[in-house]
Amino acid sequence: MGSTTWDGPERFGDMRDYMSNTLFQPHRARDAIRDAHQGKIPTLLGYYAGLASVPITRWLAPMGFDYVWIDWEHSAMNIETMTTMVHEAVFLSNGRTIPWVRVPGHDHATMAYALDAGASIVVPQIDTVEQAKEARGAVKFGRKNGGHRSAPPFRYVHGLTDVPLDKDHSLWENFNRQSGFMIQVESLEGIQNLDAILTEVPEIDAVWLGTIDARVSMGLPGGHGIVGTESEWLEAVELFHKTMRKHDKPYSGFCLAKGDAFLKGKSHMSMCIVTGDTLKLGEMMGHLADRRAEMAQAQNGAK
Repeated sequence: MGSTTWDGPERFGDMRDYMSNTLFQPHRARDAIRDAHQGKIPTLLGYYAGLASVPITRWLAPMGFDYVWIDWEHSAMNIETMTTMVHEAVFLSNGRTIPWVRVPGHDHATMAYALDAGASIVVPQIDTVEQAKEARGAVKFGRKNGGHRSAPPFRYVHGLTDVPLDKDHSLWENFNRQSGFMIQVESLEGIQNLDAILTEVPEIDAVWLGTIDARVSMGLPGGHGIVGTESEWLEAVELFHKTMRKHDKPYSGFCLAKGDAFLKGKSHMSMCIVTGDTLKLGEMMGHLADRRAEMAQAQNGAK
């Protein structure tokens, strides 16, 4: 799985190739993920926005990341801040960056706020088929599609920003086909139920294995950078990837390594996060320690 080759720059530019008629509407994120999964375009590279910061989003927007992961689940931001970060990412990148929002739970209204802002959705903590179906219902328009999302009557300006990309279908059916729907599996129960989840809810576009929460749920040490070697963990991870291969489903995750390790890691991913605001802040501790060590060495040398 994941993209390893593509047809060259004459066939692919950037995520503007997947824009709708206007930046007010969501990208064709579903198509972008699938194309990356099938090797038609490179793996999508994104950054993690873990801070509720519009200015940071504004500075990052022109850099040309394929997508941004806005973490509403673990960041103290209100609806207005989330919406502004979505808009800053997409508008100030001129469409080069697709905004994804990890919502804080399974609340339908919360998902609607992010979707109405023009983002694609990451739904955390999916353990069962029932939860996956409820999430699909909040993401999709139309009962025939298993959805019950409410159409926002004044989110778009009639005749200006509400013109559907595919005029043979309604605006809402277009959005069903455009907005991405990713779930996070973050427990052993979710891993064991993933086969049934993907069978019953094929509309899921990508899956992220939440390794920290999954390990914690199994009573194993969990934290940033931990590489599990326990037999029960390795068996769970193998089951996850076996299920993903069975359903030919795109996989996404962090890929923070460099060089050959990065190339190997991203080779089976359709989307991977390569950096983040909080990660860069963490590097400042090392910078401070280095400068203090240099000062101490200079002081000792002067004695």
